[in-house]
Amino acid sequence: MRNLLLLVALLGLTGCMKVSDLASGAEYHLRDAGFLDHGRTERMASRRLQQASFIYTAQGHFVPPGHGYPRPNVVAEEAFNGFVEYFPMVRRARQPEGLEQAMAEARAVGAHYLLYCRFAAADDRIGNADEWTDQQALDRLGLDSGVIQVMLIETSTQYLIDTARIRSRGGLLTFHDTSPQDLIARPLAQYARGLLGMSDQ
Repeated sequence: MRNLLLLVALLGLTGCMKVSDLASGAEYHLRDAGFLDHGRTERMASRRLQQASFIYTAQGHFVPPGHGYPRPNVVAEEAFNGFVEYFPMVRRARQPEGLEQAMAEARAVGAHYLLYCRFAAADDRIGNADEWTDQQALDRLGLDSGVIQVMLIETSTQYLIDTARIRSRGGLLTFHDTSPQDLIARPLAQYARGLLGMSDQ
């Protein structure tokens, strides 16, 4: 009888929610528990941008310490991919650039903002047979992780609009054959949504 009451209560609760809400909630909890890739963004400001803002993305020359060497300019590329869905006017640098060069190029194309990024840390753990062959170290088994730093600068005044620190880590169900650079696309798209004031759900 008790099990029947619990089942009826559970069915009653699920009847009040849409299937998409249940799926979104389950995905959130799986990410938070470490089963799926997870990213966390710490913003220093809560400034919002107009959707018509013209944003130029660039990445610094900095090579992150730690195990793993992310592809050069990968953060600028993934930032472009994440932002272009929400901001119609987005351009990116073709290669890593210093801040002054990136600012000059952003102004030259008429961008309102420069999104300047760098891979601050990357830890590419062993996640497949090839990586095991290369490293053969038990202490290197585990989940990939990385840290990205972002500065959003107004090109006309060079005023720092926002800074963010994005931490990402792999999941137990998704760690096979990945690297830290594979974890940054989703958090950067979430950051773009945040700049528009859109919720993450």
